Order: sequence, then structure tokens, then C-alpha cells
Amino acid sequence: MNEAVTETLSVVVEREIAYPPEKIWRALTQPHLIEEWLMKNDFAPVVGHRFDLRADWGGVSCEVLQIEPGKTLSYTWSAAGLDSIVTWTLTPSDTGTQLRMEQTGFRPDQQQAYYGAKAGWPRFLENLEQILARID
Repeated sequence: MNEAVTETLSVVVEREIAYPPEKIWRALTQPHLIEEWLMKNDFAPVVGHRFDLRADWGGVSCEVLQIEPGKTLSYTWSAAGLDSIVTWTLTPSDTGTQLRMEQTGFRPDQQQAYYGAKAGWPRFLENLEQILARID
């Protein structure tokens, strides 16, 4: 008997970042900053807004699901048969912000996408930290 429910995998990257949540939030939600650490985009911080992320290798179709300014940002991430959800959580800490990125929804047969995300997100977050160091 085949179960209809399939276990999905998640990629989680957590970083302690020495900047306040408001500053990180700007880098997560302002299109010109998103472009610098992630991809070209037409993002708007509005629930229900559909946007695309564009790179040399192709693109990602997204839709904003949840926004709690300075705290939570969640959007769909659909590319090459992958339907997933990316959720950013910002928690103030003694030294700045605990930033958590979770991408959920990888099916067991999507190993390539899963391992790509596992390798890619830490690099994106390194880029993000470099942008934060540059902006006021």
C-alpha cells in the first residue's frame, strides 16, 4: 500500500549576525539589496505578491506567504519541479540577531535540488553578511 503522504526534507541554515534585525530585514526585503546577495528580482514585501528570482542558470518563481516586519518572511520557491517554501526568522540576541533560514518541501526524489540548496544557502548567507557590512 502506498501512503499518499511523502516525507519531505528541509534545509536549515542558522547564523548569529552582529547586526540588528531591522538592518538584516532591509537586506531581505529591498530588491536592490536582494540582487546583491541572492539574485535579480522583482520582490515586494506584500503578502500575495508574486515575484521572480533570476540568475544565469535560470529562475525561481515565488509568492510572498507571510510578512512580519523585522521578524518573519516566508515565500514559495518553485523551480525545476521543486515546490518549496523558504522562511526567514529573525530573533534579537545579545550580540545582534539570530538569523534562521529554512527551506522545506524537498521530496526524497529531489536529491539534486536538496544538495544544491544545502550547498547554496550557506554561500548566499555569506554574501548577505558581506552586504550588511557595507550598508548603513
